[in-house]
Amino acid sequence: MKPAFATPEIAAAFAVSDPLAREGLLRLRQLIFDTAAETPEAGRVEEVLRWGQPSYVTPETKAGSTIRLGVPKGARFALFVHCQSRLIPEFAAAFPAWDRFEGTRAVLFNLPEEVEPIRHGWLIKRALTYKTRPPLKTPA
Repeated sequence: MKPAFATPEIAAAFAVSDPLAREGLLRLRQLIFDTAAETPEAGRVEEVLRWGQPSYVTPETKAGSTIRLGVPKGARFALFVHCQSRLIPEFAAAFPAWDRFEGTRAVLFNLPEEVEPIRHGWLIKRALTYKTRPPLKTPA
């Protein structure tokens, strides 16, 4: 089921001119809601605008780190997380050589088909529960 946009402003944030970027952003949005539905410890996920970008927060449990979706300079679309979190380094260690990154803040995509539910769902689940779980042990 496709969730309705929380506000007209959020719907407008998805109205990007590049149709492939829009499709990819909508795939990521759906994956966030699907993953949240399978992650009860995250609690309710709320769609808000942060820095003009659709963002996903866990307002009641405060278990998660904010996830944002947007159009970066180096790709068609991206999934952003807090740059000072350990989310991207853990993801890159768990799935080496699969994705392109913008530092420790984003996974970059050029095609909607690059959004992979198992791999990127893993990252989303970890973001939604970031404050309630121990760090992932990764090889140095």
